[in-house]
Amino acid sequence: MKLRMLVAAAALATAGSVMADSAVVKDGYEFHGNQLVPAAVRAEVGTTGYGGALVWTANPKVDIVLGYNGGDISWSDDIKVNGATYDWEQENNTVFLNAQIRPWSNWFYMAAGVAYIDNDYDLKGKASGQDTITINGDKYKADGGVGAVKGKMQYDNDIAPYVGLGFSPAINNRWGVFGEIGAYYTGNPSVNLVATNLTPIDPQTTQYQDAQDAADADARKIANDDKYEWMPVAKLGLSFRF
Repeated sequence: MKLRMLVAAAALATAGSVMADSAVVKDGYEFHGNQLVPAAVRAEVGTTGYGGALVWTANPKVDIVLGYNGGDISWSDDIKVNGATYDWEQENNTVFLNAQIRPWSNWFYMAAGVAYIDNDYDLKGKASGQDTITINGDKYKADGGVGAVKGKMQYDNDIAPYVGLGFSPAINNRWGVFGEIGAYYTGNPSVNLVATNLTPIDPQTTQYQDAQDAADADARKIANDDKYEWMPVAKLGLSFRF
């Protein structure tokens, strides 16, 4: 939590310093009330789901972006832990507020901000043979062919700081495209796995005779793995400027 607060503070401080950039002041830039009206809208899709955002122009070098990404992402990936492999599918629910900083007033921008993240990831143990599932490095047989290990990895009600890099070239004076990569610092997720109808194939060498104990060991490993402290972001989209 302390690291997240420090990253968030640094992001806000960076945005604030750029917004007060002396070059902007020297250029005679002034705030006008119509800046409270969004200058653009955008639609986007990526690793955090699909959605859209409203964009306000704070000054010639800074845009403020408020958006939402959500939905059930159709692609899946694998999590490998303790010799076991789990399929995972995402269901996203992310509200974000970013400052997009253009230090050279061109297509390139740096993004810094925060998000409210409430994402779920469905996990399912992959079969390692006919009616066989590996959990915590040991093989278990599916009783009657219906055994399984399933569960969820969750980032619940979490405020996460964000940093990223992007580009947003214009197609014409109204339409443009953009791409962005970055990461949220989420901290470790909560993980729960449930094993059902599974028995060890070789009880003599299996660490846990109860498949649920093995599933709990895998869940602890995933929940405490440093690489799941960061949620990567990659997105593409289309923007329309009013």
